[in-house]
Amino acid sequence: MSKRGLTVAPRFLPSGDTALVVEFGNRMDRHLSALVLNLRHRVEEAGIAGVSEVVPTFRSLMVHYDPLVVRARDLQAQLMPLVEGLEAEALVGQRWHFPTCYEGEDLAPDLADVAAVAGLSPAEVVAMHTSIEHLVYMIGFLPGQAYMGELPEVLALPRRTSPRIKVSAGSVAIAIGQTTVYPFDSPGGWHIIGRTGVPLFDTRRVQAARLSPGVTVRVVSVSRAVFEDMQSTRADGTFDVDTLRIYE
Repeated sequence: MSKRGLTVAPRFLPSGDTALVVEFGNRMDRHLSALVLNLRHRVEEAGIAGVSEVVPTFRSLMVHYDPLVVRARDLQAQLMPLVEGLEAEALVGQRWHFPTCYEGEDLAPDLADVAAVAGLSPAEVVAMHTSIEHLVYMIGFLPGQAYMGELPEVLALPRRTSPRIKVSAGSVAIAIGQTTVYPFDSPGGWHIIGRTGVPLFDTRRVQAARLSPGVTVRVVSVSRAVFEDMQSTRADGTFDVDTLRIYE
């Protein structure tokens, strides 16, 4: 990761009367993400009165605040020194290995179609997808649902023209150059190429969401037998998530 800092001054944009957005650019890339996450760290460390939450996105940081405690213009004045000298150096975070099964129409209903569009075999799609260290840019849509990038151009497909009414929890899907994993059964319009048994959201944990912006994920291809064993241990509460986590 390059340590170069800001190339242009960020924009400060109001979002209603209780949030201020600091926008660094108009694209998704790791340079902007590092700026966003480093600013989040600075804001959290600063302990600005009235700030209740900071939420990173692909290219901006949303700062939620109490307008009865701090006014928007005063908040901006306190944020500006934190932006000065900001560098795009990646913070050291966790790495995760997510065992994923790419087998069968039930677990990977779109894999063959994705391969055909990309001009690859299904095995080549799997090999390409598992070779990437996916960066979590942001959490959204559903609690604990991570948007991860970046896919090679050959796999950067648009969303499905016909979204599904139900996508099973754990489905690993791709679209618009990114990968996501659905934490719950839900509607969805991305291309499903596999499924993992890793639980992504659990309110019994101190941090309910398994993933957070700035961590990385390697997807590991496993057999159906291994996937079903993961599902069983998840159901009986013996799933060992520490086997998935690597500390840098």
